[in-house]
Amino acid sequence: MQEDYDFYTKTVGLYSVKRTAVFDGVLPVYHLYYGAKNGDASTIITTFPFKKPGVRGRRGSNQSKVVKQAIPVGASDYWMNRLNEKGVKAEKTTRFGADRVAFEHPCGLPNELVGNPWDSRKPIANPDQGVSAEHGIKGIYGGAISVMDRTAMDGFLTIALPMKKVADNHEGLVFAVPTNNGATSMVEVLHEPDRPQGTWTLAGGTIHHMALNTGDEENQMSLRAHIEGLGFTDISEQKDRMYFKSCYVRSPGGALFELAWTVPEGCARDEPADAIGQTLVFPPWFADRRAEMEEGLEPANF
Repeated sequence: MQEDYDFYTKTVGLYSVKRTAVFDGVLPVYHLYYGAKNGDASTIITTFPFKKPGVRGRRGSNQSKVVKQAIPVGASDYWMNRLNEKGVKAEKTTRFGADRVAFEHPCGLPNELVGNPWDSRKPIANPDQGVSAEHGIKGIYGGAISVMDRTAMDGFLTIALPMKKVADNHEGLVFAVPTNNGATSMVEVLHEPDRPQGTWTLAGGTIHHMALNTGDEENQMSLRAHIEGLGFTDISEQKDRMYFKSCYVRSPGGALFELAWTVPEGCARDEPADAIGQTLVFPPWFADRRAEMEEGLEPANF
């Protein structure tokens, strides 16, 4: 847990915006949120550190593969140097015409920082960690999904969600997520038919899901009905996540997508707006289990 927190706040330079516990199941596991200081949903990465319970997943095909964040064009050298200086092996690469810095989370999960010329969001400056607005991360760029059958994912992403296909070549497929701010987020589909099947459980070392922002409940329910009406019935009912409401759908390529919208208070629902992410919080329905859960969580130096 400590290495996860230090990685995203000290190495990558994001802010802690929420510290809570997994709302599903019985295992007491942290659910940590990182992103812009104000908790902007388009910047959020959430993690479930499973090191203490010892639950490990298996990376493979038919699952989400790479976490991608956006950086200013021209900032790749800065990030490659910063990461390497902090002991995180990083290298520059190019895919689908975009420069990126590839590196790994301490658990081995692939990450990339992608230069996106169409992203108008302001970079996240974190002076305490030595990250200036010139080089800061802008937020989520998207993710990469490894699949055995690219045709099935093509149809799902363009018809069911729907996204716009913007690239289709030997490197794979790229789909733009509809937003009001231009092409800021992308989903990349990598065709890897010979890669063994990965696990879908909530476990260390793998990506559990990618989240898509529906904006509000009306859009969420409309999209849910649309997806279910197409025959994609592996979709959940709405779940209350305190700071947002979510539905989850399993795509034909195996990757799990979360369809979510943020409640009006957002991350400030149970903490002061100017001090989110500073305390360990639990939803009201866990009030009678708080002592038990705190005892089961891995000790951490936040």
